[in-house]
Amino acid sequence: MRAVIQRVKNSRVVVDNNVIGKIGPGLMVLLGIAREDNTKDADYLADKITNLRIFQDENNKMNLSLLDIKGEMLVVSQFTLLGDCRKGRRPSFVSAAGPEKADNLYRHFVEKVSLKGISVQTGQFRAMMDVSLVNDGPVTLIVESK
Repeated sequence: MRAVIQRVKNSRVVVDNNVIGKIGPGLMVLLGIAREDNTKDADYLADKITNLRIFQDENNKMNLSLLDIKGEMLVVSQFTLLGDCRKGRRPSFVSAAGPEKADNLYRHFVEKVSLKGISVQTGQFRAMMDVSLVNDGPVTLIVESK
């Protein structure tokens, strides 16, 4: 699994001109799921991301986690994170999980984050989405389960 996480002041996702998910301060997570991924990968990322100390403390040091600040999370499935651009001009997506497996692991990840007490909003799996955010910092990191 590969996640691009962004510390945000707010974020939202729109499908067919309808806001289907929006958050205040917290993390915007773009989640890519590979063919070989399983629930252990989802569990690892849920724990890693919610506990990453990337929020400012009273001394402006990145010492606080999403759990510490009681922030929110918006999770959007994005298979293009598994695109391989090394050959040719068109990305190859052969390492991305198929839709059924990806959807199941996406939902598992969201459930694991929710069980930690985080308010989680989501995009719509396999839909064309307009995603917007106000990046806080900016702070953008890539986290992988392998």
